[in-house]
Amino acid sequence: MTEAIRVVTSPGEAHVAVVRNHRLIDYALWRPGAPDGVGDLHRGRITAVVPVMAGAFVALADAEGFLPDSEGAKGQGVGTILTVRITRAAQGGKGPRLTARVDADPSGVPAGEGAPFGSGPVGLLRRGPTPVERLAALYPPLPVLVDDAGTAAALRLSLGGRVSIAADTLPESIAEAIDGLALPLVELPGGARLAIWPTPALVAIDVDAGAAVGRGGHHQGLNRAVLPALAEQIRLRNLSGAIVVDVAGLSVRKRAALGPDFVAALANDPLHPKFLGFTALGLAEIVRSRVHPPLHELLTGPLAVGIAGLRAVLAESGQDPRQLPALLAHPAVVAALQADPAALPDLRRRVGRDVTLRSDPSLPESVWMLEKEHG
Repeated sequence: MTEAIRVVTSPGEAHVAVVRNHRLIDYALWRPGAPDGVGDLHRGRITAVVPVMAGAFVALADAEGFLPDSEGAKGQGVGTILTVRITRAAQGGKGPRLTARVDADPSGVPAGEGAPFGSGPVGLLRRGPTPVERLAALYPPLPVLVDDAGTAAALRLSLGGRVSIAADTLPESIAEAIDGLALPLVELPGGARLAIWPTPALVAIDVDAGAAVGRGGHHQGLNRAVLPALAEQIRLRNLSGAIVVDVAGLSVRKRAALGPDFVAALANDPLHPKFLGFTALGLAEIVRSRVHPPLHELLTGPLAVGIAGLRAVLAESGQDPRQLPALLAHPAVVAALQADPAALPDLRRRVGRDVTLRSDPSLPESVWMLEKEHG
């Protein structure tokens, strides 16, 4: 089957790949024990009204979010209890963005109906859709193929008969494409390449003509040919906020002709990124809504390091079922794994026993080690 949503699981996470005609066209990294919160319904309490920011801070079950005046904070006071939904995940050091307009909740349940809504203590009322459910809604005709029976059973509760179990659900070419999303350089057919560098302020993308110019030296046509692949990488990596692009080999004056090509390349993105034009230096400006955390944020940090270690433990258990190595890591990594309610139980389900976690403050946060258990 060449068209499907393929879910490949490992302890604590899953690759969710939309595959069409043997190509990766959409992607999400799913960590069931660490959801990004988008779509979650909370009963929150306003803790501070900030007129200069045109909004208010709202205490949630395990975080503090920001509710703009335009989304329901206007006229509310400190201590007000209200139902809110997360519309943008915490990312880049900032807390989640909220809305109090929950009548059109994605589940279809209006605010005020049933026990979860109305007055009460601060707390989570209902989780939002998982990445699998979100992509299934974007691609309603496609079946969902899952490599793990437990995960498939859970997904059937919301997706029904679309979900089936299929071993080896990820073709090698798709696995390679996913691995490439973690790299800053993207080699393109014909010799051109992209260099993608996220920074705290913006994402910078450089188009390098490379060997492609040697076949005629027509930079205008080369850049037009590269833009669909550039837009594809923006979507697959979930790059968001301010994005600037330095196209290859054109004067500032000639770059303006590429404007319609940028618009066309970005047109199919469900987040509707906007091409804003070119700066005085000739850099193309794109703005894309921040909703879910970008992939490069998910691939760094203590939990990402710990989950990589769990994958190694699982691989080792397959080589020698009699022994399960201990996982040594920085205390922050161990704490992140222990705080994740899904990762360690998932590994236990797969190997039949608990893994031993050992904190080692001498290790960098980005490093883990396996140690053979004795006795």
